Amino acid sequence: MSTIEDDSAAPAPVSVASPSAQGERYAFHRLAHVRPRHRWWKPLVTGVVGIALYVAILLLLVVPLVVVSVIVPSWGTEMQVLLTTTQYFDLDRPWLLVAMVLPLILMIPALLLASRIVEGRGIGLLSSVTGRLRMGWLGKSLLLALGVFVVYFAVVLGWSAATGDGLVVDFSHRGLWVMLALVLLLIPLQAAAEEYVFRGYLMQLVGSWLRHPAFAILLPVPIFVLGHGYDVWGAASVGVFAIVAAWLSWRTGGLEAAISLHIVNNVLIFVLGSVQLVDANATSGTPVDLLASTLAMIVYALLADRWARRLGIARTAIPVRAPVAVGPTPGGSHALARTLHG
Repeated sequence: MSTIEDDSAAPAPVSVASPSAQGERYAFHRLAHVRPRHRWWKPLVTGVVGIALYVAILLLLVVPLVVVSVIVPSWGTEMQVLLTTTQYFDLDRPWLLVAMVLPLILMIPALLLASRIVEGRGIGLLSSVTGRLRMGWLGKSLLLALGVFVVYFAVVLGWSAATGDGLVVDFSHRGLWVMLALVLLLIPLQAAAEEYVFRGYLMQLVGSWLRHPAFAILLPVPIFVLGHGYDVWGAASVGVFAIVAAWLSWRTGGLEAAISLHIVNNVLIFVLGSVQLVDANATSGTPVDLLASTLAMIVYALLADRWARRLGIARTAIPVRAPVAVGPTPGGSHALARTLHG
């Protein structure tokens, strides 16, 4: 881009956010290119810094707990339970749920702080193409996900009852209401944290190097699956979930629909587990479970995509370029070039 020159004075310097991308629209997975002074290595450094910050935050929490567990014998016993159990959903020990999800929730501040330190302004682009979490769309997609998955679980439980598996609802446990309160308070944050890391950061990391969305959708899937200790059918279901959530993030231009899917799925599992309708600690599945959950996720994804299109939800972003200073005009006055934004 050139400036308007005048013989009487040198023109002011030109400043743009991304000279190579003027006017280009960016899908969600390519939003790293919209950040100020983007460089190919910055998203990678964000991950390294984020891991370091995350470890530091965990140490600030864990070290005092270890000290207390050494001093107080009862705490030491509970710490041993925490280190040896695989049943983190336990109505007799609701604090185990906190111990399971709190470290996941803490990924959010670590990621956002690292992103701000390394890549500067624009951390809201990890949320959507508008640079923020679109709360209206989040609320609508939550209602949609709730409707789809209430039907899904009703069909699954109804089929179980019809095929001879007795269903007994138990509201008698004294820890029920504490557990329900923790689920409603913590699980939405845990679900959002995983989406910010796997569908926000990792998709945009891959998308900063590879243009086609298939790479950003598929390459993070194995990492997400390995983070869940399930058998082959359970792992396949987690893999399908990761693909659907990433596809939704790309199609709708943000994390909202994926966050809603994650929240509703996890909350309903833990709520139903609280009253003994499902096993919230299950790490195995069956081909039928995989087929049913895949169908529910696809139905939700297609409906959310269609609804987002009808609502006019933004799916791409145009880089906001810094105003371009223009030298004095022939008449002696200064002008400021306007730039496009989206």
